[in-house]
Amino acid sequence: MRDDETILLDMLIAARKVQQFAVGLDAESFTQSELHQSAIVRELQIIGEAARQVSDTYKSNHPEIDWHRIAGLRNRLVHEYFRISLEIVWRTVEEDIGVLIERIEKLIPPDEDLS
Repeated sequence: MRDDETILLDMLIAARKVQQFAVGLDAESFTQSELHQSAIVRELQIIGEAARQVSDTYKSNHPEIDWHRIAGLRNRLVHEYFRISLEIVWRTVEEDIGVLIERIEKLIPPDEDLS
């Protein structure tokens, strides 16, 4: 079983990839690029799956992260892929990923390799 900090590191790396993949995009260019959609949706799935793996105790101790919402987005992306709203995905990229990165960075010890 993987420890919570390792799982958080997975979330952080995936969130940073989302930001990297979104560089230079706006909502319109995102909706027109299947390549960017696929890349970003995949990383959001990783974030959500990792969030599901974090222990209940850790989640209880860190309510500043909306674990339930993150896992819910993952479930929708995986199980209801045919109903994905690109508008919601893009809003997540713009509004939530940066905040998530900031919150996770505070929880990971500084000596972890984040590459």
